[in-house]
Amino acid sequence: MTSHTRRTFLIASGTSVAAAALGGLRPAAAATWETVIDGSFTNYATLESAWNYRYPWGSDHNGSARMYGSPSDHNHVYLETSGVLTLKAARITWDEGTSSADPHLPIRYHSGAVHAKQQVLVNDQFPNWEVKGEFQAPSTRGTWPAFWLTGADTWPPESDILEYKGDARNWFNTYRNASGGWSNTIVNVSSPNSWHGYRAWITKVNSTDVDIHYYLDGTWVGRHRGANFVGHPMWLIINLQMEGSSGTPGPTTDTYYRARNLYIGRTRT
Repeated sequence: MTSHTRRTFLIASGTSVAAAALGGLRPAAAATWETVIDGSFTNYATLESAWNYRYPWGSDHNGSARMYGSPSDHNHVYLETSGVLTLKAARITWDEGTSSADPHLPIRYHSGAVHAKQQVLVNDQFPNWEVKGEFQAPSTRGTWPAFWLTGADTWPPESDILEYKGDARNWFNTYRNASGGWSNTIVNVSSPNSWHGYRAWITKVNSTDVDIHYYLDGTWVGRHRGANFVGHPMWLIINLQMEGSSGTPGPTTDTYYRARNLYIGRTRT
């Protein structure tokens, strides 16, 4: 983790915080900016120092893919080149039962996931976070890639920075909002399988809530209020789930989801 004490942050009000988020600046009153994760896809040593394989809770979630990966198993989670993480989903031809997670779909794929060892925790000490990366995401029917934050101790909170559900629309989602429901900003993306940048700027706005500003390719697309996010640690996950909310049947050939330039930073007050 790198602390950039040479930076000066000139923030006098909440309006300045919002302006900084929209302009891509990194604010904090009497704060330093820290880089938490950067360059973690350089090689397997850097990958495994910053990330764990699979979901935080294991191999299964809400689709039909079971996650595999370990320091000795790079069939579904691997570095295609230095700096590029690749997740691969492959159809299986045998019966592997059903997912252990609701809605307990039949397992039809082996795929990959990683989650960051460093959790994202918004509080008085760390009131602002930046989470971003560049991705080549599949978007055909039955493919369900995601780059998201989810509560480590409780759920909600959740913030989906990238989520494609079987078509070329990215879902920026926040749960829960001040009304107790989901906030969704849905953006049509030209060629999701080309490199695009996805970013969330998360800022503490009161003792319990955050504002999350979402960006696609450097352009601001929406702001969501996240209720009761403050003080709740969150996992950052990159995964290639299949079917489920993205439709069926899924592809019969291998599916690839790539990530690069993954960055997490925060202000320390």
